Amino acid sequence: MQSRTTPLQQELQQSSRAPRKPHAIPKTRLAARLSAISLAMMVAGFSTNVLAVGKLEGQIRDNASQQPLAGATVTLKELNLSQQAGRDGRFFFVGVQDGDYTLVVNYLGAMPLEHSVSIRDKQTTLQDINLSSQDDVEHIRVVGQQGALSKSMNRQRGADNVLSVVSADVLGNFPDSNISESLQRVPGLSIERDQGEGRFVRVRGMAPDYNSVSMNGTRLPSPESDRRAVALDVVPSDLLQSVEVSKTLTPDMDADALGGAIEVKSLSAFDRDDTYLNLNAEASQDTLTDNTNPKLAASYSDIFADKLGVAIGASWYNRDFGSDNVETGGKWEFAGDNGFEDAALESIDARDYEINRERLGIGVNFDYRPSDDTDLYLRTLYSEFDDTETRNSAKTKWKSPQQANALSQGKTTRSLKSRTENQNITSFVLGGQTRFERWTFDYQASHSTASAEKPRDIAGADFVAKIDNTGFRNTQQPQIIAPEDYFQNANFELDEIEIAASKAEDTINSGQLDLTRQLTLADYSVELKTGVKLSRRDKSNREDIWIYSDLGDQGVSDEDLLLSQYAGNELDYDLGRFGSGIDAAPLWQLIDSLDADSNRDDIESTINDFDISEDINAAYLMGHIDIDKLRILTGLRFEQNQWDSSGYGYDGAKGEFININHSRDEDHWLPALHLTYRYSDNTVLRAAWTNTLVRPTFGQLAPGYLLEEDDGDIDLTFGNPQLKSLESMNFDLSLEHYFGNIGLISAGLFYKDIDNFIYQADLAGRGDYIDAHSAVTFVNGDSADIYGLELSYVQEFNFLPEPFNALVLNSNLTYTDSSAKISWLEDGQLLSRDIPMPSQSDLTANLSLGYENSYASVWLSAAYKSEYLQEVTELSDERYDLYQDNHLQWDFVAKAHLTSNLTLYFKGVNLTDEPYYSYTGDSSYNAQYEAYGRTFQLGVQYTNY
Repeated sequence: MQSRTTPLQQELQQSSRAPRKPHAIPKTRLAARLSAISLAMMVAGFSTNVLAVGKLEGQIRDNASQQPLAGATVTLKELNLSQQAGRDGRFFFVGVQDGDYTLVVNYLGAMPLEHSVSIRDKQTTLQDINLSSQDDVEHIRVVGQQGALSKSMNRQRGADNVLSVVSADVLGNFPDSNISESLQRVPGLSIERDQGEGRFVRVRGMAPDYNSVSMNGTRLPSPESDRRAVALDVVPSDLLQSVEVSKTLTPDMDADALGGAIEVKSLSAFDRDDTYLNLNAEASQDTLTDNTNPKLAASYSDIFADKLGVAIGASWYNRDFGSDNVETGGKWEFAGDNGFEDAALESIDARDYEINRERLGIGVNFDYRPSDDTDLYLRTLYSEFDDTETRNSAKTKWKSPQQANALSQGKTTRSLKSRTENQNITSFVLGGQTRFERWTFDYQASHSTASAEKPRDIAGADFVAKIDNTGFRNTQQPQIIAPEDYFQNANFELDEIEIAASKAEDTINSGQLDLTRQLTLADYSVELKTGVKLSRRDKSNREDIWIYSDLGDQGVSDEDLLLSQYAGNELDYDLGRFGSGIDAAPLWQLIDSLDADSNRDDIESTINDFDISEDINAAYLMGHIDIDKLRILTGLRFEQNQWDSSGYGYDGAKGEFININHSRDEDHWLPALHLTYRYSDNTVLRAAWTNTLVRPTFGQLAPGYLLEEDDGDIDLTFGNPQLKSLESMNFDLSLEHYFGNIGLISAGLFYKDIDNFIYQADLAGRGDYIDAHSAVTFVNGDSADIYGLELSYVQEFNFLPEPFNALVLNSNLTYTDSSAKISWLEDGQLLSRDIPMPSQSDLTANLSLGYENSYASVWLSAAYKSEYLQEVTELSDERYDLYQDNHLQWDFVAKAHLTSNLTLYFKGVNLTDEPYYSYTGDSSYNAQYEAYGRTFQLGVQYTNY
């Protein structure tokens, strides 16, 4: 193999290379600069440590149930020093000078409390606080949907940034089978579905790859070969304590999130003081397939000798279901230069899916507290996702595009895809916190792996026939028009079989150290924080492809080429008549009788292989100061990343492989300013200026390329290792007002000024590729703007007369608008047009109306997201842009509390049978339509909590 850079890659290097900024820190100086920052903090710390200091610590509990109240706001009144109680209700004030103080505690749903405390002789003062309900209920709500909302709002109210929280109780109070589906209830969040199941999360309408996912403080790797986004359906909700979504980032957080950073927090035994046990058994049925599917889950935690906490969670779900699909791939042609007149279709593809998905999740977590000043933890996760899919398709392609109801001869391909994919995520996080005088040390090391493996599967077995008098009706949900010959298996002959095997692996090793220092400057409380984080990531992909063609020349008889030899049962296809399916078993008998080595496709088995390493070195310095009711948080984060990639290209004209290697680095300086003004205990005004980035996906960075020539037409497909990271300057302004036990009204504005957004483009006709038929790669766009409005309203109607006082409303809406510009060369002239930001929904909304008392609860929920741009298929003609249509889904859940520990529940998912739909240019012209049916779940839950 030769090693060289292709002309297009040379051009991309010139146009897309990120120049080193003049003030970038070379790697050899990074450690020295960080040491200097830490030394400066230490000097500042010792210079102010002239008086005896002590520590105040304690725990906030509900007076009746004695359960910890996470998120309670705790304030030392005289020092104007405030913090939130942790997930176990504990709080710590370190570096407090000797004296008498007033401790003020606030928690939504509880009566505010003031308590006198004294610090003497540099000692630790212990002060536990019991809060009582502010109304006539027996205890503060800490369970059920109302308790879950209360926990979330308390955490959100006391945060220093724009934050949304979903507690574990919420995850179980909606008909959601995984974290992704639960997060669609959060303001500004929506989900991307695969086969009707929620998988990837969108924040403020932005695509999943524009957001980050961490678990227990460490980034989760992605099993997908080409993506960064993590499908959260592989992490069972039964293993979790809460999920937090930060929409504005502080300097101590990883900066790679445009929409938001999703942090998953797993179970800890110290979340509760008592032994905890939760058991769940469920059966669900899908109306499309009439299959009944089991789900089991259990979680347990306990504390031993007041020092060691052990939490264990496990979940198993096995689901058989399916979907009916018809798609065109957007292959429409429109007459003239404008409008959609005389729409003609190139092909129609009917598909029937039969799917089995099995999920297994196990988490074992340990907490150890050897002293009052040190907390240690080990968090583990093992998640396995097996996806078995059988897809039968019938695709008809005409010699030339034809209009609806017209008839002509078409080439029909009946094909089978039968594959199994196994995805795994494993994560180990070891860390702790130590408190010493005015210092707090946080330290953590993690190792996480993910993989996606497809064994030797049938990627496609194609049986072909030419059928006269075929056409289609209906441009939105096309149906084939065909004679009886179309459904006769003996008319179809085996043309080609593709067998594929692949394995993608993603490994992340990281370590970080954070130091926090409490100071008093001019009678103001100040907190300084600095830290470093090193991350080493390796992503690889391997594929093997076998193409079995010219089967007659390989000894296959004419009879064994006929579809009738492999036909299965008639398919239950709700979108029209389909015909029989294809049985995989006799196909495998045929494949195994043929020589695999002679049918291996060396080109396809090589060009998609790649190895990419990504090293990120990060450091930050930040601090906040409290001036009366105003908290000012500011700081600077520096991130430096190095990419090294290797892969292969193939020049079809010369018949040779090219060995490709690339190395590149980027530096990013990311300042931030957060202002939080607490007009009262329950009214908070926030403003933030932040800078974030999104690194290209691994599929976009992959160095491989394919050059093919057909009848003089040169077609190229490229990755682009020289892509710049997307950079965004973000502005946020929000107002939150909390009231009652469960009440919130909030409004927020946000604006994002984006550089270097990434899109797929065909560069044929440009530079060295002026004569190419196509040259498809990823390029950086010029700039984009996104601005939006986020509204939220939560209300418990306990002021209404019975029985209406048990009503609860949870609603939110996010409106965004975006503009981006793309450009291209045409006949030597640089042209451009405006597009919406790709994958950006203008409107997302959620509505949940519930009725909840001590005996039962009923919730009806709706989740909506508007259409968004999926892909620019022709740079110069917006009529061929692909859009995903809007989606509105209604869900229902009812619970009956049979005893204080036993609950029976019924859930209905997708009550209106909302399909997936995408279109070309105008919603009248199908790109893909897919229907899933409704799902109903019946289960029982036991808990001692």
